[in-house]
Amino acid sequence: MKRVGIFFIALFLGCQGVRAFILDEEIFSSPSTDSLAPCDGHGLLHQMPTVRATDFAPRYHPRWVYYFKANEQLMVQPAYVAALQRDLRRLGYYCGPIDGVFSDEVSDAIARLQKNHSMRVSGTLTDPVRRALHLP
Repeated sequence: MKRVGIFFIALFLGCQGVRAFILDEEIFSSPSTDSLAPCDGHGLLHQMPTVRATDFAPRYHPRWVYYFKANEQLMVQPAYVAALQRDLRRLGYYCGPIDGVFSDEVSDAIARLQKNHSMRVSGTLTDPVRRALHLP
């Protein structure tokens, strides 16, 4: 009698595990839950990312070189300004395009960051701003 009861309990638990596995497979096998994602009859369309001018801007491969640059020298380098724009956007201070140009929008975003971090508000790139954004 005990063997029959253990058999049915094991069978029940086994069926529940198979059912959970099938449900997980159905959830994870669907291509996308985003109804606005570009797709065709076979599923999602894979699109190449857009190439920007800052992708080809010269960069210093050793990061330590940036620590010896003055802030004025860094503000004219498109790759560094693009990284600055990216980090400001990540924190929610900047909403413009990431184009590597130090514009008035970037300056305003830096000023808001300085105000929220209790720094002296100047709107320019300073060492405390670089430390707050974890930039070299």
